[in-house]
Amino acid sequence: MQFRHIAVEGPIGAGKTALAERLATRLDATLVLEDTENPFLADFYADRPGAALQAQLFYLLQRHRQQTTLQQADLFSQTTVADYLFDKDKIFAYLNLDDNELFIYQRLYDLLARDVPGPDLVIYLQAPTDVLQRRIRSRSAQPEMEGFEPDPEYLKELNEAYHHFFFHYEATPLLVVETSQFDSDVSDEALDDLVRQIGQMGAGTRYYVPRTK
Repeated sequence: MQFRHIAVEGPIGAGKTALAERLATRLDATLVLEDTENPFLADFYADRPGAALQAQLFYLLQRHRQQTTLQQADLFSQTTVADYLFDKDKIFAYLNLDDNELFIYQRLYDLLARDVPGPDLVIYLQAPTDVLQRRIRSRSAQPEMEGFEPDPEYLKELNEAYHHFFFHYEATPLLVVETSQFDSDVSDEALDDLVRQIGQMGAGTRYYVPRTK
């Protein structure tokens, strides 16, 4: 595998964590999962003034700490698959913060981003909003996800923000995977075909519709 550090990205419901787990197993790679715990989320969901900035900065600092710790441990010298891209933090910031909050956020982001090693390849999982909504509803029936279902309009805006971000993304090779028929329970053959696509990646962006049978 020519890529040592692979980041899997996509909006809520795209299946990035499940795919990162399977890819890491398939490639015998170290798996890096984002810590999603945030003490300010409840206030953010309740629309408390200032909570959006608090939640955003907490995530930013948490992701920075995890990425720099991994770098210091030299884990990126071996094959690593992560279920997030540090740069995606800006997607949520621009969606959730007002102009004054963005000014503060951007100053801190620019400072911290210098320390974070970029991946060698990004895999962006793309799906229509209705597919994301259906997957989230299915997962909300699970005990660990009980009651979690984002506002449909917010999910639509988030999905569009992801599309916009990755349409303009040029920092690394980018594999865009259409996942309407490619969920966490895809066959081993479909996963192997995705691995072949990864192995054929060069510079720039490649669009891929997976085989599902």
